[in-house]
Amino acid sequence: MSDPQDAEPEAAGPAPLTVLPPTLRMASMPSPKKIVSFYDPDEFEEFVKEWVPALEPQYILVERHGGSGDHGIDVAGCLSRERLEGEWHNYQCKRYAAAVTWSTAAQEMRKMFVAAADGEFTVPTRYVFVAPVISRSLPRQFAKPTECRAKFLQELSTTRDKLVVNLTGEQRRAVQELAAATDFAMFECIDLDEMLALHKTTPHWLDRFPHAPFEGGPQTMLPPAQHREDEARYVQHLVDVYREHFPGTINSLEEVAGVGEADEHLKRQRVAFYAAEALRVFARDATRPAYFDQVKQDVYDIVVETAARAYPDGWERHSAVMEAAGTVQLTQTALASFAGARARKGVCHHLANEDRLTWCREGER
Repeated sequence: MSDPQDAEPEAAGPAPLTVLPPTLRMASMPSPKKIVSFYDPDEFEEFVKEWVPALEPQYILVERHGGSGDHGIDVAGCLSRERLEGEWHNYQCKRYAAAVTWSTAAQEMRKMFVAAADGEFTVPTRYVFVAPVISRSLPRQFAKPTECRAKFLQELSTTRDKLVVNLTGEQRRAVQELAAATDFAMFECIDLDEMLALHKTTPHWLDRFPHAPFEGGPQTMLPPAQHREDEARYVQHLVDVYREHFPGTINSLEEVAGVGEADEHLKRQRVAFYAAEALRVFARDATRPAYFDQVKQDVYDIVVETAARAYPDGWERHSAVMEAAGTVQLTQTALASFAGARARKGVCHHLANEDRLTWCREGER
């Protein structure tokens, strides 16, 4: 397209968590609409190519044609294997600073009719102008296809557009006849707000706008009555804490329920674990698993220093780590706004499940 104008790890612990590359992090960022308005023509065409399949899921192929000699095709959506010789739709991308008006649209329409009359492709059955800004008058003009065609044909007979002026008389008649036989209801325009609403439904949205807020969030997960298999390790670390803090009273998980303070403590930790688990599931299903890994790494990087200090026992270490976890400042990804203090505390138990955090140390009592 031509254009004028987002304490150190235990020695036996697992490998460090994957940290998001800088491109998946976010600082304070402008809105997606503002970001797209700064795209250069090539990037805007790529953005449109990502968006087009959401507009029409029946396309068997979506491809870019923009560039020198594109004959007015920027992004083509093909509805048959005949591609440009069969039924197809054209998306004309105009990444201009100013609004796209009739004069700009008509120039592209002439380019398309000249190429189609010359046998480069069949006339598309849909021709969509996509741009960050569309003039208010253009949709109104397209809304009256018969008047639109008459206006186009009248201008075609008087235009000084070199593309048309350089045609032979026979070629010019062929273009006029083709345009006169075409239903101008095929022409339409879509503005950036409509594009973004659909682009959000594509897998490409997070790649482009990892900072953009989500309308939903993690579903609340409450601890089941029976401990799940994936709770075994962090719960065992907590039982070690209770065995140390309540000597002679607690030696196993089954005995925790008999000590009120320990029982309530364990219940709170399980609630926190499942708050973090809900965050993990949301990252997996709605954002990126790597975002939860980043939360874990952020929490670990802060609380590991707290855990490395000397304490009277594991109970005190655990309490200090939980307090520190609740204040961790997270890397700003799409997940960060959902990671409240309870979830950040629960992340510590996810880390304990991996033995990256432990609460009891030999010889502290």
